Amino acid sequence: MYFATLTEVPILQTLLGSGMGQGPALALLLAGPALSLPSMLVINSYLGPRRTIAYVSLVVLMATATGWLYGTVAG
Repeated sequence: MYFATLTEVPILQTLLGSGMGQGPALALLLAGPALSLPSMLVINSYLGPRRTIAYVSLVVLMATATGWLYGTVAG
């Protein structure tokens, strides 16, 4: 999902108010800016498709792990 700069916070406040966990919210905040379509297009033009896939996979993996860990500890 693409968010314009600084719109993530009000959207996540609404989601948190609706019952979203803190761990998934953190994962969304970590992965959102790094995995927007404009960001991935620029990364692809510099790194190429194979490295872009590796980058996206690592961001998803690390954001998910961090969100899960934070949700487990804080939550």
